[in-house]
Amino acid sequence: MTQPRNVDLPGALLTLLVSLFWGANSVAIKLALFDIPPLRLAWVRFIVGGVIILGWTAATGRLGTLAVRPNAWRPLGVLGLLFAAQIGTMNVATALTSAAHAAVLLNSYVVYTVVLAHFMIPGDRLTPARMAGVLIGFAGVVILFVRQPDDGATSLGGDLLMCVSAFLLAERTVYLARAVHHIEPAPLLVSQAAIGTAIFLVISALTEPEPTRWTLRLVTSIGYQGIVVAGFNFILNLWLLKRYRPSTLVTFLLTQPVFGVLTAALFAGDQLTLDLLLASVAVALGIGLTSRTSRAERARRV
Repeated sequence: MTQPRNVDLPGALLTLLVSLFWGANSVAIKLALFDIPPLRLAWVRFIVGGVIILGWTAATGRLGTLAVRPNAWRPLGVLGLLFAAQIGTMNVATALTSAAHAAVLLNSYVVYTVVLAHFMIPGDRLTPARMAGVLIGFAGVVILFVRQPDDGATSLGGDLLMCVSAFLLAERTVYLARAVHHIEPAPLLVSQAAIGTAIFLVISALTEPEPTRWTLRLVTSIGYQGIVVAGFNFILNLWLLKRYRPSTLVTFLLTQPVFGVLTAALFAGDQLTLDLLLASVAVALGIGLTSRTSRAERARRV
């Protein structure tokens, strides 16, 4: 098996592409919400993403790994509920705030992840560098709350709900990091999509009477979220992690909130204010610092 190596130019460019696609996902959601209610968008996106994941599972000969052992049902259920709660709050929050705010606040989940991992994953310690990253990342979040624009594009409630979504994403990330050691990736991914689809089909049918307008904008957005983000990005990210050391990829992935803000300005008409740029840079720096591994930790892993 090839040993992971430091990132080279092709790896750096591909990682930036992954970061761009992830960063722009909030913009795709915001544009889709002009034509479809948020919870209905969630289950439609789950179905598209689930089909892509199943196709990838079949194409790579992993269909046999979909069999679920009896002791795996509980963690799969917990992950499915966390996934549904996180996506639901994200979509509703995006409807209430701007795409740029959504991109910055959601990407702050890395900061929450580090704090949760300190208490939930043995050996994943909150080092001084990571603590500095937590404080800087939270400073970026605070910047967005201190000055709420009065143009109606954002709301305090929407931003607070997005922070809840970011926390749920961090909780799911930590739980997934523990579950992946004894459950195959395929059932982890498929179960989340299946549970999320079932939950939002019911809730949306009961609470969202608005009709769906099947515009080119909506079809493009759903295709982007399901095929590009849930499909292509997932597969490419696995490919990168197999070939390069995660510690060398982090620097390029911290561009996600910056890409989110820029694409929101280009495609969603969000204002590119100084506060927004400072917040995205602060969150990016927080991601970088909290993702660093100390020399002592690296020495223990060699």
